[in-house]
Amino acid sequence: MSRRTCWICKVCREASERRPAHLTLEEVLAWARSFEELMATKHGPVVYAAYLKMEHSDENIKFWMACETYKKIASRRGRISQAKKLCKLYIQPESPREINIDSSTREAIFRNIREPTETCFEEAQRIVYMHMERDSYPRFLKSETYQRLVKAVQSNANS
Repeated sequence: MSRRTCWICKVCREASERRPAHLTLEEVLAWARSFEELMATKHGPVVYAAYLKMEHSDENIKFWMACETYKKIASRRGRISQAKKLCKLYIQPESPREINIDSSTREAIFRNIREPTETCFEEAQRIVYMHMERDSYPRFLKSETYQRLVKAVQSNANS
């Protein structure tokens, strides 16, 4: 992380600090109910991404978020440009943030980006979501980061 400390880290380190007003106890506790709920909240993906960055494994969440943005691109030209960027960064073997997907999915993406649609990364996004849900999400819930955040938000809610 940069020299500047993110608000999540500040809250986790100093339970006595006031939590950001936009982070509620209900939202933080909802994250533990399911991965789907974590990803559906406003701040859940941001906090989860910060945790993954500290674990040096944030390529999956970054790819997932980039796909969500990609799906909203309306212009053909914009979609082609972004599809090429996503492939270069996440899909190509040995790419800087290569995601763990099977070769048939990878090959289908390479075929589909010639004329990319909003769904050409859908299968890869589903696979990455499944990896996060089964692997890093349980670790996140057990992590000191999440536990401290819960305690900090609880103590501030009781103040």
